[in-house]
Amino acid sequence: MDKIALKPNLSFWQLFNLSFGFFGVQIAYALQSANVSRIFATLGADPHSLSFFWILPPLMGMIVQPIVGICSDRTWTRWGRRIPYLLVGALVAVAVMAMLPNAGSLDLTTQVVLWGFTGTMLFGLLSLMFLDTSLNMAMQPFKMLVGDMVNEEQKTKAYSLQSFLCNAGSVVGFLFPYILTYLGVQNEAPKGVVPNSVIFSFYVGAAILILCVLYTVARVREWNPDDYARYNPVAAKTDEPTAGEEKNPGLLTLLSNAPSAFWTVGVVQFFCWAAFLFMWSYTNGTIATLVFDTPVKDGLLDTSSVAYQQAGNWVGVLYGVQAMGSVAWATIIPYLPGRKLAYALSLVLGGLGFVGTSLVHDPYIMFLPFLLIGCGWAAMLALPFTLLTNALAGRGHMGTYLGLFNCTICLPQIVAAVLGGQLLHLLPLGANGAPNEPLMIVAAGVLLLCGAVSVAFVREHN
Repeated sequence: MDKIALKPNLSFWQLFNLSFGFFGVQIAYALQSANVSRIFATLGADPHSLSFFWILPPLMGMIVQPIVGICSDRTWTRWGRRIPYLLVGALVAVAVMAMLPNAGSLDLTTQVVLWGFTGTMLFGLLSLMFLDTSLNMAMQPFKMLVGDMVNEEQKTKAYSLQSFLCNAGSVVGFLFPYILTYLGVQNEAPKGVVPNSVIFSFYVGAAILILCVLYTVARVREWNPDDYARYNPVAAKTDEPTAGEEKNPGLLTLLSNAPSAFWTVGVVQFFCWAAFLFMWSYTNGTIATLVFDTPVKDGLLDTSSVAYQQAGNWVGVLYGVQAMGSVAWATIIPYLPGRKLAYALSLVLGGLGFVGTSLVHDPYIMFLPFLLIGCGWAAMLALPFTLLTNALAGRGHMGTYLGLFNCTICLPQIVAAVLGGQLLHLLPLGANGAPNEPLMIVAAGVLLLCGAVSVAFVREHN
């Protein structure tokens, strides 16, 4: 086997340039996660069907990211192997971000045309599918660039930097509509039309996305095939297509040869991402119940009440607090003794934060559990990929493995989205007679604590 040359240490700014575009991608993701339900509700979607739209993001990620990984492993161009996919994904995302919030303003039929969806809702649904596809295509290359070009010693720092940029982008994306409303942009619109505060937020987010990606494209030079082979000789032999040789084993073959870290970290991922899907689904009802005493009407929280709308606004603030907690904790993770200890400790803190929400009834004290939740989120963004890429060193097919590993992010969200409603139905009603959504957040905490225990079974390979 060829001797592997040690990858050089990169300066802070080289690491920063590798990941800066991630900031723009995450602004787009935050705008999507904070406003998709609002957009589809405005377009006329039944509130009981909104949760099904949340299946689309992980589903598209599970399909797209392995494809990007496989294709980029087999790509060599003058612009690099990962960057072309990054650029194309960003350009498509910009176009779709300009269309999605304008669905209600288009002259489309309002008649029921398919499965109860109107023409505008179908246009919005198709736009969401394209947005998820393009954002996944733009996001995956950033993780692959770190796997390709960063040595094991610096990977934790590199992925923590990505986590920092990710959460900083989330804060900006979550706050855009509030900032624009404060600046005087209209926050109300006729029935069926999305407010200008949301539309312009998507415009600004799209502009920042493409500028950040172009910065990374301009500042990063991927290794050519010779340099790549010098630092990754085994990987180069398997990644680079050569006539007459078996360079592209099937996915089942790759999975059967995957290191144990692929599967053990995947188990941790399952608990973690199912927990956060519960958070995204049930935080609004939890805050409305515990903090704002939202009235109950016909056995459900009265979504037309002032209290419920105030709770909805406060959830955006809490998500911003969580993101800021993640930014702060991401700077601490590299200095904790051992990756597994840092991983498990972070998930324990996040789990305690989820459980702690059930004990808080003051809107400002609620910042504390969400800061703890941010600790778990920071570790989820950084440490799994550090553990996996170190275990994959010298094996080749880095992009394909990272794409397949993305299924450990997407699949648990799909499972949680499908089963969450059934679990909520089995829980006893809350004291107010409404479905007990706060217990679903406690269940998320239990899942995260299970993830922390599962870290013990992860084997690190350096």
